[in-house]
Amino acid sequence: MSETDMLTSSGNHVDELRPIASTAYPNSGVTYRLDESQSAPSRSSGGIFRRLGALGVAAAFLLGKFKYLLMVLKFAKFHTIITMMVAVWAYAQIWGAPFAVGFVSLIFIHECGHALVMRHQNVPAGAPVFIPFVGAVIAMRGRPRNAYVEALIGLGGPFLGTAGAVVCFAIGWLTQQGIWYALAYTGFMLNLFNMIPLSPLDGGRIVGVLSPWLWIAGFGVGSFVFFQTRSPILLLILILGVFSFIKSLKKENAAYYHIHYQHRMAIGAAYFALLLIMAIGMWGAQGALGNLS
Repeated sequence: MSETDMLTSSGNHVDELRPIASTAYPNSGVTYRLDESQSAPSRSSGGIFRRLGALGVAAAFLLGKFKYLLMVLKFAKFHTIITMMVAVWAYAQIWGAPFAVGFVSLIFIHECGHALVMRHQNVPAGAPVFIPFVGAVIAMRGRPRNAYVEALIGLGGPFLGTAGAVVCFAIGWLTQQGIWYALAYTGFMLNLFNMIPLSPLDGGRIVGVLSPWLWIAGFGVGSFVFFQTRSPILLLILILGVFSFIKSLKKENAAYYHIHYQHRMAIGAAYFALLLIMAIGMWGAQGALGNLS
């Protein structure tokens, strides 16, 4: 089973981002413990940090956070780094290296959101592979326990991706540099596109916990966007969505979508809250770019 994050598509999406880019460019404590089968007692290094006072507390905190850096490095396999570099090079030919680096970084942050939730939910997954002008693909090597877990995984990417766009907006507000507002607008827009309620997009995975019948609305939205953009990638998503919808109607999948109403309400609230934040973020970033120009 694979999860494909179509964060951008060919053709008109490139044209849509071109003016945005041009606006940006006018002219813990570490514990060591022996195995229980050994006779020596366990000992902790926490005492060492305590004896160092405030400096020790700071060192313990940094070491505690170091595990998250290791997690990200473990997530970024060799082929991930190589395909990221290729994607940066490809986008740099259109928008320049600074914008390309930020753009690919926002996609990577989005993928990290999925990876962190999958790790927390014990769903094995591979490292992402970047495909220029398509997005990124991450292989999910196991099926989630139910639609609720799948919705959490779907929310992880847009949540962290939106957070990355918010950070770009904040840096733009502090520095008044157009590139940050351009990256913020792009980040909000791409994550909003991914929230279309149509499987295999993140939005389809999220609303599936509410009802797979909501994918019909996703077909309507996706079809409208397709006729506006003529994107072959979106056409492929629409075709895959048909098969996903048919599969969800089979009796053997009924238990998969039988979720407690409180979980449904929580996922629904998170979904629409993210939509609102993305829409406001796009509006704010676009206005800021207009003021700068």
